[in-house]
Amino acid sequence: MTSLTARFAALAALALFLAAPLQPARSAGDWPRTITHEGGELVLASAPQRIVSTTPSLTGILLAMKAPVAASAATTPGSLTDDKGFFSQWAAEADAGGVEVLYSNLAFDLEAVIGSAPDLVVVSATGADSVKAHLAELQAQDLPVIVLNYSNQSWQAIARQLGEATGLEAEAEAAIQRFDAMAASTAKAIVPPKGSVSIVGYNIGGSYSIGKPDSPHARLLSSLGMTVAGLPDNMRGQVTRSSDFDLISRENLPAAIQGETVFLLRATDKDVEAFLADPVLANLPAVRNRQVYPLGPSSHRIDYYSGQEIMSLIAARFARPRFTNP
Repeated sequence: MTSLTARFAALAALALFLAAPLQPARSAGDWPRTITHEGGELVLASAPQRIVSTTPSLTGILLAMKAPVAASAATTPGSLTDDKGFFSQWAAEADAGGVEVLYSNLAFDLEAVIGSAPDLVVVSATGADSVKAHLAELQAQDLPVIVLNYSNQSWQAIARQLGEATGLEAEAEAAIQRFDAMAASTAKAIVPPKGSVSIVGYNIGGSYSIGKPDSPHARLLSSLGMTVAGLPDNMRGQVTRSSDFDLISRENLPAAIQGETVFLLRATDKDVEAFLADPVLANLPAVRNRQVYPLGPSSHRIDYYSGQEIMSLIAARFARPRFTNP
């Protein structure tokens, strides 16, 4: 009798095991993890289940990875956002995932962060949405904080960093692969403009700039079959500030723009018309031939979502003609 009972218990245990959902295999050393980041080192005992983002510039990357984002800081509502201040390119995804507004207008609120009870706080090292100045305050509350720099690396590199910190390495790679697949598909569907192209920041908050050939924007256009021209070497002395773009004066734009085609950063058709009407630029080949195109309002910084919007816009503008039999 005892033997039958034991066999029944074993069979029942086997049935429960087979009915349980499969979990991804992890080695014993996966957690805890020590994550090295811009703010030092962070030890995480387990995979975060409740993430808050203090930087809207990084929230889209987290959403693309299917990370458990509970709340995100919001910027001031405007033409680039929804009415909450979430960037338009990922706002619908945030709403679908139930992401709450952490605080509005990029006005840092320590109590709001604490009240969200996060097990990971994402902070930017640079930019208007950086709260790195409040890092000591956050750490004083024993909040686990990771600081990332989006000014000097691609969204893909940041996704991989976040993947390591969240245990979502596979999800990060899947997002990158989906993005790359769209780029490959777009490249096949378009006829790229002839000659080289320049990426220009035109009158963005009164600033003017030329995209570098190794910038994220240039790498995206290059993946679509275009050759990106940067600032001429003899104009290096005219640069006032440099990151992915070289900032120069408006008067220096004619000499700085080398491409036969111009793509305007954070721009719509209205911005293209302003560019074409600028008397300073009247003799540019791109202006004379009206080969000036917008990259879209969300293109100021490329992430998973804004990059796809750029590709969709280019696909529509440069679609390969379809030949039909008469």
